[in-house]
Amino acid sequence: MKVAVRCAVAAAIALFGVPSIAQTGDKVKVATPGIASDIGFFIADKKGYFRDEGLNVEMTRIDVSPQMTAPLGMGQLDVGAGTVAVNFYNAVARNIGLRVVADKGSIRPGYGFSGLLVRQDHIESGRFKSFKDLKGMKIAVGTFGSSNSSAVNEALKLGGLTWGDATMVEINFPQQLSAYANKAIDASMTNEPTATRAVQERLAVRFAGNDEIYPGQQTAVVLYSEMFARERPQVALKFMRAYIRAVRDYNDALAGGRIAGPNADEVISILTEYTFIKDPKVHRQITPAAIDPDGRLGLPSLRNDLVFFKEQRLIADPGMTVEKIIDTSFAERAAKTLGPYQPRGK
Repeated sequence: MKVAVRCAVAAAIALFGVPSIAQTGDKVKVATPGIASDIGFFIADKKGYFRDEGLNVEMTRIDVSPQMTAPLGMGQLDVGAGTVAVNFYNAVARNIGLRVVADKGSIRPGYGFSGLLVRQDHIESGRFKSFKDLKGMKIAVGTFGSSNSSAVNEALKLGGLTWGDATMVEINFPQQLSAYANKAIDASMTNEPTATRAVQERLAVRFAGNDEIYPGQQTAVVLYSEMFARERPQVALKFMRAYIRAVRDYNDALAGGRIAGPNADEVISILTEYTFIKDPKVHRQITPAAIDPDGRLGLPSLRNDLVFFKEQRLIADPGMTVEKIIDTSFAERAAKTLGPYQPRGK
């Protein structure tokens, strides 16, 4: 298995490696799915914050977080990024060494990066008027056992419903567009940029953002390998300090629920360079993810999601707790060193 994982990581690096401007110093191997909420990594790389910390950061694209789990556990990757999901908890239960260390995407007021979509014809016909009308509908989630499915559960609760009151199907976000067009689904909890496309193409209506349905939800996180955190704590702290610096730049670019702050042009330029969305207009149109300027995690929502996962019988260890997978010390120390966040222009 070790050989297979090693080959998989090597192949990913060969195919998707993103050149870092930091070429000397302590090497840090980072895996990212290459999406907009990875912006903290991208800004830190582009603006030389990793280099300022004496780090040589090697970024690799791995599309889904479960594929990062084994390489992180074996120390073949130092840093990963992904959505909060069952696989994190079950990996820790199997003694795979990884830690959730910082916010990489969360739901704040005005920044509902995901939202409940309902098929256009259901809105126009009056079939759907409120959350209670989700009963009996076929609802798409991006992945079962993820924060996305937990958000659907919260939407159902707002209508006095339970998970069993609707039919759930697992469809990745881009494929939800064709599912709506073919009337194969009635509703979905959909992330950007797919959510905006569905509305623009009049396939669905965004009934409510996740900032209304599940405010404060922690949706994506930064991961450290246990080996990285334990054996190279000073390098891990340097990485976090560069990341927090970058996240604060990103926060400066947020205004009015869009990337429209004083340094928006700079951030959008970095996003078009590093992500698969190459059209700057798309980045300006969509609702971006929020990221805490100190990297703080939304612990209440993590605990709530874990309760949901246990109700779904997806957690291998019934004694699992959020505290067993998190380590907030690196973000706390980095933020303390950098001092309080001072928004640009305020």
